[in-house]
Amino acid sequence: MNGKLIGIALIAATVVAGAGMWYAQEYGFYDEIDPADATLSLQTAAGPLALDIAGFQGIDAGSSPIRWRACAQLAEVPGDPIPYPDATPLIGPRWFSCFDAVQIGADLESGAATAVLGQSDIRPDVDRVFALYPDGRIFGWHQFNEKNPERGVMD
Repeated sequence: MNGKLIGIALIAATVVAGAGMWYAQEYGFYDEIDPADATLSLQTAAGPLALDIAGFQGIDAGSSPIRWRACAQLAEVPGDPIPYPDATPLIGPRWFSCFDAVQIGADLESGAATAVLGQSDIRPDVDRVFALYPDGRIFGWHQFNEKNPERGVMD
């Protein structure tokens, strides 16, 4: 009888711990970004360019530098953004439905969207990257950059 109780207690503790971990990863650390506080810019050949955006949705978390995600519509598509090589959209929480990392990644590979640099080193060793569509849709995420510590430049 004691063995059954111990087994049930272990299983219950595992289920509770698993549910808590899932909740923490999916909901617990994320905060929605107020659209009134949202400002986006990207790097162009002439320098940083502030973007005129509408329909902004964004999330961020203080627990990790790469949890930032954003979706918006541009009033005008800039003509000379700096391309971002090896852009990899990161999957966000399921409830943030405007950001589909798998679709964005496929669009970057097919050429339907272009990866551009939003801001280099927005946090140490982290860049802000955007997928820019010809119709003005823009999706953003933070991505670790691959800097060579000896040269201080991207490989």
